Amino acid sequence: MRERFWERFPLGALTPQEWEAICDGCGQCCLVRLEDEEHQEIVTLSVACRLFDTTVCRCSDYEHRFDKVPDCLQLTPERARAFHWLPDTCGYRRLAQSKPLPKWHPLISGDPQGARRAGVSVHGMAVSEEKVPEQDYEDYIIAVMPCQS
Repeated sequence: MRERFWERFPLGALTPQEWEAICDGCGQCCLVRLEDEEHQEIVTLSVACRLFDTTVCRCSDYEHRFDKVPDCLQLTPERARAFHWLPDTCGYRRLAQSKPLPKWHPLISGDPQGARRAGVSVHGMAVSEEKVPEQDYEDYIIAVMPCQS
């Protein structure tokens, strides 16, 4: 990877390895989100994708995730700019908004557990969707945001 690439190149100019390194491992993009079209809201649950390993906050089969979970979210530079529900701490969102990475980010701190230590990861609060029946989703709502066009 190029030295301090996140400060020197736009998101669209990153190599695949550099792009992946922007992820801080918080796991928030792996939480289940539902769109309530009637109320024009996005509802976030403390329920994580079935491939998400809640103990280490990583996808258990990252390489094959799109085959196993067809609606798995693939972040792109455009989506990093458009998805207002990404947390303010998200490396992709911050760089898309021309903001610096937080000091705990693994690229800055060298600590792969930086998001967890900073208290911004879903570690300890997310439950696998395999353990939660859909009819119980209402019990797992943690955030409701208005949809933005």
